[in-house]
Amino acid sequence: MSSTETSSPPRLFSGPQLPLVLGVIALVTLAAFENRAVGTSLPTMVREFDALGAFGLANAAPNASFLVSLAIAGLWTDRRGPIPALRAGAIAFGLAQLLVGTATGMPMVIAGRLLSGLAEGLLDVALMVLIARALPAVLRPRMFSLFAAMWILPSVAGPLLTGLVTEQAGWRWVFLGALFLLPPSWLLLQPAMRNSSRTPAPERSTEDAAELAAWRAALPWAFAASVALFSMTLAGDHLEAHRVVAGLTIVVSVVVLGTAAVRVMPQGTFVLRRGFPALVVVRGLTGAAFAGTGAYLPLLLTLQHDFSPSRAGITLSITGVSWAFGSWLQGREHGIQRVTVLRTGLTLMVAGLAGTSLLAWTSDIIWLGLIGWTIAGIGMGLSSSSLSVLTLGLSDDSNSGRNVSAAQMASTMSISTALAVSGTLLAINAADPDAWVFGAIITASAAVALASLLTAGRITVTR
Repeated sequence: MSSTETSSPPRLFSGPQLPLVLGVIALVTLAAFENRAVGTSLPTMVREFDALGAFGLANAAPNASFLVSLAIAGLWTDRRGPIPALRAGAIAFGLAQLLVGTATGMPMVIAGRLLSGLAEGLLDVALMVLIARALPAVLRPRMFSLFAAMWILPSVAGPLLTGLVTEQAGWRWVFLGALFLLPPSWLLLQPAMRNSSRTPAPERSTEDAAELAAWRAALPWAFAASVALFSMTLAGDHLEAHRVVAGLTIVVSVVVLGTAAVRVMPQGTFVLRRGFPALVVVRGLTGAAFAGTGAYLPLLLTLQHDFSPSRAGITLSITGVSWAFGSWLQGREHGIQRVTVLRTGLTLMVAGLAGTSLLAWTSDIIWLGLIGWTIAGIGMGLSSSSLSVLTLGLSDDSNSGRNVSAAQMASTMSISTALAVSGTLLAINAADPDAWVFGAIITASAAVALASLLTAGRITVTR
């Protein structure tokens, strides 16, 4: 047998990687469908329970528990490995679906939504750590491109499928049906989990022990950040009716969120220290730039260009497909340095968001604005997956959980802050939002993306 045959490169869909890949795909797809299902079925729930006032609470609940869950999962996976957190996340996911599916009122729905956010944080971090331990580094870019691809079907078909199930069998079966899909997904992960459980625990240095202690001390601040995020979201929903109280709540929440961020982010984050701290900043800025525009495009097209709701929803399809395409591109064997791929993606985001702003400033070339959003989506696909690859590349078995957690927390807090600020601007002009309001939001997003691009040069991979 030739040396070429004996040293063939590892493949994602063959050999020992196959069960892990299939299990991760199944779990990510299931979580994506659940995420999309809530948006479709929640209006039906609040009408059935005559609890329209609880709509905002049910929407905000998982964001709050998600942030705390990320902090817990980061510490837990570094101390005990990914398996306990993964097991707890799967159990929490199942219980969340059961609570919502059998709910007799909105309190049970909200409890289920809180559990859902807890499950998402545990699963996100644990799966990333499992991938870091079970997959060769050369396969990670392709794995993350699959993550993006698994959101396409739920994004396109999820609302339609959920609507059909809701109409034909009732909204409860949207959630109870997920319970039947969870066990097969879990079983597919068993081989990779057994291999991971046999991996010896990493040796702890004095420095690493100190970092673990600092992370434990920061957990209360993660809780404070989640409360601030929750309060900020609810205040935004009631800003028009209670401007003074809601406005003060948003200001206080932003201050608490900023203080908490200083406490929970890695040292050197806010001075743009080279390496992982700079990556955390880029992750936060990139998420805020993209989500800060994407959240308002359907509303912009509806108000400024008289699009129907179904036509305005085209931006969601563009987001899913272009993001997945960009992620697929970064997963190819291109031989380009990962930081260069990231900077290319961020450059596309800046240019794409600048083009997207045309949707606010003119009504003559709508198609050019939508092309801009497509370019921004491709850039986000390149950037997001590259950031995940770089996060694991700058981590080892002793800190991968905390690093994954810190990067995701930065993104969550930045996105929430961006949406609170832009939402406040929109609420102040809610009576008749002029083009400049949307133009300012999208232009600010492009500026944030530019800041992310300029910071990306400080990400250095030394291992």
